[in-house]
Amino acid sequence: MGSMDGRAALVTGASRGIGQYIAERFAAEGAAVALVARTAAAGSSALPGSLEEVVARIRARGGRVEAIRADLTVPDDVETIVERAEAALGPLDTLVNNAGVNFYGPALDVRPRRYALMMQMMVHAPFRLCQLAVPGMVERERGWVLNITSKQARHPAGPPYPDWASDGCVAYGMCKAALDRLTTGLAAELDGSGVRVNSLGTSGLVMTPGVAVVSPHTPDNAPVEDSDAMAEAALALCGAGAATGRIAYSMELLGRPFPEGPWALSATF
Repeated sequence: MGSMDGRAALVTGASRGIGQYIAERFAAEGAAVALVARTAAAGSSALPGSLEEVVARIRARGGRVEAIRADLTVPDDVETIVERAEAALGPLDTLVNNAGVNFYGPALDVRPRRYALMMQMMVHAPFRLCQLAVPGMVERERGWVLNITSKQARHPAGPPYPDWASDGCVAYGMCKAALDRLTTGLAAELDGSGVRVNSLGTSGLVMTPGVAVVSPHTPDNAPVEDSDAMAEAALALCGAGAATGRIAYSMELLGRPFPEGPWALSATF
């Protein structure tokens, strides 16, 4: 018996990286999982990873999983996701808003189209998915929402500011800060309903395919966290006894020692 037996979870951005890790961990604990991403087939993206590959891994281990191909930057696609997932798996009790994208560069140089894409994927889509999925959870008096955030949502202490405060993540950090406010606000509105809402960010570097391609942070200039930390922390925040309204970070939440690096909690507020 797994700790998520009988549960149905939807995870966005689940074709690779952190979303994949969380989806596979939830499935290993018995949850039926709906994977949402744009990349359906192996080799159809410039980055490694696809829905069909994650589905195959989960099914090979005896898990129940369905692929929901959708583009979160397209509002019409977002409108169909919860309905499609529930048609395949039944009522959802867990929503993980993980999908994200970053275009590094100075804030004043961010192209309007790229800014709009980041806001749509990491702010508008999670907000709308909550509107679509959470009312059913409230009706059933049980549910979990987990928003994947980042320490880049926090404010660097200064002046003087450390070098990493100018790493080209202002727009990305804005999106994640909005997601954190959704977490705390929705947690307050739903307090007592049986639905828990939390944010989870990485404590250090997770070398996902996307990070490896675009990030200025590498294992040479930032500490790398345990490979299982985000999935284990997600499991803790989506557990039966989880609190609500938390903005947590993986290694700290798990109580694992971790060296400070860029965006250390002690150097932000």
